[in-house]
Amino acid sequence: MNVKIDPSWANHLKGEFEKTYFTELTTFVKKEYLEGKVYPAPKNIFRAFDLCPFESVKVVILGQDPYHGERQANGLAFAVDEREAVPPSLKNIFKEIASDLGKTLVHTDGDLSRWAKQGVLLLNATLTVRAHSAGSHQEKGWEQFTDAVIRALSEERTGIVFMLWGNYAKQKGAHIDRNKHLVLEAPHPSPFSAASGFLGCKHFSRANEYLTVNGKTQIDWL
Repeated sequence: MNVKIDPSWANHLKGEFEKTYFTELTTFVKKEYLEGKVYPAPKNIFRAFDLCPFESVKVVILGQDPYHGERQANGLAFAVDEREAVPPSLKNIFKEIASDLGKTLVHTDGDLSRWAKQGVLLLNATLTVRAHSAGSHQEKGWEQFTDAVIRALSEERTGIVFMLWGNYAKQKGAHIDRNKHLVLEAPHPSPFSAASGFLGCKHFSRANEYLTVNGKTQIDWL
């Protein structure tokens, strides 16, 4: 199957595209886009991969679903376009970065492509969603595909930082090889749980320290 994704990822995931589940997933997603409103725009479904090639990945931040509100989802987990209001979870992420690094943020908009271009894979477990219907594309095959993404990074790369926020992300990242990678876990940055351990987790400084020890350039989170 010809999937429009960055060539580096196509090379590492080509086996997935030939599997029955992916063919069925593709049929389902195409039908959803034809019959109603689905996010993100088709060109942005694989945007996280296009901005962050396989060999460039330094950090993985794992989300669950794309935003299902109008003009929100842009293919990067937790992100929105520059002109859109910053969602509550991302506000808490920014709050933790400023506190953790002891600096004022330079960028306060929700466009996180600046992180992706530095090697942060902002990966949602499910890559599409029906408008105003949270979770509507779960259990259709996307989770199997993104499990394969995590598995490929875990097995074929070394020295990656995985940030797993909330129980869903922790479960999805349970099989990451912790002898080869740094796995950081915390509650989800949602307003419902951020105060129970996300705020104060210091994941961003810890990630940069690990990258330095492993001879990699730090991420400019600001």
